[in-house]
Order: sequence, then C-alpha cells, then structure tokens
Amino acid sequence: MLMFDSQSGPYDPRFERETDRLIALAADMEKIRNGADPRDLAAGAPILDHWIVAERSVPHLAGLSSGHPILTGTGRLIATSDLVLVAHDQSWARTRSRFYRLGRPGGARSSS
Repeated sequence: MLMFDSQSGPYDPRFERETDRLIALAADMEKIRNGADPRDLAAGAPILDHWIVAERSVPHLAGLSSGHPILTGTGRLIATSDLVLVAHDQSWARTRSRFYRLGRPGGARSSS
C-alpha cells in the first residue's frame, strides 16, 4: 500500500514502480485472454524449484459498504481486495479491484 498525496509534487518512485508492475501484469493477462500461450510468455523466466504455495497477510480494508456494485446492500460488512493506495487525507482508497470513497474511520462516533 502506498500513501498518496496529489498535492505534494512528483509521484513517489514506488508509485511509478507499482504502476509499471500493474501495467505489465494487465498486459500479460490481456495476451493470454487473446490466445497467447502462457508457456511462451514464461520462456526465459526464472526457475522456481521446490516451490510451494504460501499465504501471507496483505493490507486491505474492512467496513460497512453502501453502493458496491457486487456486494449489494447498505451498511453491509465487507473486506476489500488488496489495498494499493490511500489518499493522504483518507478521503479515498484504491484496492486491486476498485476505488472506495472513505467515510468515518473505524471507532469514529456519530454526532447524532
């Protein structure tokens, strides 16, 4: 996850690297969708021997969602996909799948 502040001047180099990685991933997936053989795309890639599938924790958001296009309902408790960007002022976030407008942070009390 990267903190993002559009008012602070040039983008952080980490933002540029992550953008390049995601563009490359999307391009490879598009090639596969259009019929490219993944074995051809992987030719020359590093070899990973004695490999296993492992899991790790990744930052994500959880909260009460309203207006989600797939997880419908108002005030529905959800967990998002991997968190990629968060506005410095915490007004929005971008996960792997979509943008979210951020309301009150957890623990904030209503003024009513």
